[in-house]
Amino acid sequence: MPLVPNEESGIKVLYEDNHVLAVAKPVNVPTQEDASGDPDLLTLLKQDLKIRHQKPGNVFLGLIHRLDRPVGGAMIFAKTSKAASRLSEAVRSRSFRKLYAAVVHGSPRGQSGRLEHYLLKDPRTNTVQTVKPGTPGAKQALLEYRVVGEKNGLSLILVELHTGRPHQIRVQMQSIGCPLYGDQKYGAQVNRPGQQLALWSLLAGAPHPVSKEPLLFRSLPPRQFPWSEWPEAVYEEAH
Repeated sequence: MPLVPNEESGIKVLYEDNHVLAVAKPVNVPTQEDASGDPDLLTLLKQDLKIRHQKPGNVFLGLIHRLDRPVGGAMIFAKTSKAASRLSEAVRSRSFRKLYAAVVHGSPRGQSGRLEHYLLKDPRTNTVQTVKPGTPGAKQALLEYRVVGEKNGLSLILVELHTGRPHQIRVQMQSIGCPLYGDQKYGAQVNRPGQQLALWSLLAGAPHPVSKEPLLFRSLPPRQFPWSEWPEAVYEEAH
């Protein structure tokens, strides 16, 4: 029996029309098929659309942006090729909004800031490192952050992504001495095996691909540690 989006499966539909599908990705589900062979979000959503809309043959669903496997929260998919093209252009032009919540060890120097690094991915190890500008293969990574809470050596930060590089938030925050809670790959020295990575896609938004009306979808992190260290209103009012 295929897993379909509903409250029981953990895949919550945030919005749907003829052009756009927005959902809350569960943690530890791959965004798309990978070497693990585990059920992935893109395939599960296609299965659901096929069943609900009684569609014969293959169902189109465009993947516009990705979340790392351990990351949950708001994602936007395109239900038509035209919508996929226009939403992808929104990503390229940086009119596609991505706001994340993250819990980090320690506290950044300022209560807000802008980080720019050049990142290089090693596909053999699936790891990313910061390198000097001009390094062959390196890509510019930009983000802005603000601290919205501090407790017991942890900080809750909101991160606005301006580029979408692999592992970007994790690597950039680690590079300033604030690795994410639960990050075994970039913060093994301060995290324990089994801890869940504390990174959540809080808001995802873009102009509607047809009407051009602004779309903005919110997904709240689960009420468990370390997210539960701060009131739910902090996440509900983030913008």
